Amino acid sequence: MIELNPENVRFIIQKAREFQVEEHTEDIDSPPDLEDTDALEAHGDMAEDVSDAELVAVIDDLEPDQQMCLVALMGLGRGDYDIDEWDDALEDARAAWNTRTAQYLLGTPQLADYLEEALQLHGYDGD
Repeated sequence: MIELNPENVRFIIQKAREFQVEEHTEDIDSPPDLEDTDALEAHGDMAEDVSDAELVAVIDDLEPDQQMCLVALMGLGRGDYDIDEWDDALEDARAAWNTRTAQYLLGTPQLADYLEEALQLHGYDGD
């Protein structure tokens, strides 16, 4: 059993997917000047900043135990642990916990997929 409401995890999955999409797409209506490197950098940062900040805020608002559970879920979904090793995943997440949990999770390219897989392994379907 996970120590975090599955609906909260699904919300984080949704926001992580939005972050991934925004990170890899451009605004078709107003693409930046490809010769202007400053404009290119600013254009890429604008979409990322909004979604990134929202996702960081959601994760930072979780209690430390919930953040640890989220990290353990990510590890489980990534295949670092089997479902039978859930207690080990939680213990490792507790041992490694720090105040940069959101940044750590956002640095994981397939975060949404890993969290979704972990929920399924725990018996929570996609409702």
